[in-house]
Amino acid sequence: MAKKIQKRMPRRREEFTYRGHSVEDLQQMALSELLPIMPARARRKFDRGLSREHEKLLADVRSGDETIRTHLRDMIVMPEMIGKTILIHNGKEFQKVEIQPEAVFHYLGEFALTRKRVSHGSAGIGATRSSKYVPLK
Repeated sequence: MAKKIQKRMPRRREEFTYRGHSVEDLQQMALSELLPIMPARARRKFDRGLSREHEKLLADVRSGDETIRTHLRDMIVMPEMIGKTILIHNGKEFQKVEIQPEAVFHYLGEFALTRKRVSHGSAGIGATRSSKYVPLK
């Protein structure tokens, strides 16, 4: 009896949609059309109005600059930012972030972490009881 070998087809990555809307649809929508499909926190930020700095950042994105530097970690990622490279300040340096469709309506600060991963080294001399008897030379 010959075993039937089933060949697995590679999984095709589906086009990204946000609540049933494609990326192109989201980019074509006006702000008034985007508000009902935004999460509540993002919608509240836009209802209360954006500050002058936030408006300037959106104007820079709309002007067509590919790389934009910003300290505004509390800015919501809008659909028109998709594909842009934004340098986000993490408190020490600017981290380069390529905006993907999955980042829509998240905060910019979520993509530039402010803390480094802790990597502990080995214990120093005198740090443990056993190292008491290790010769120093």
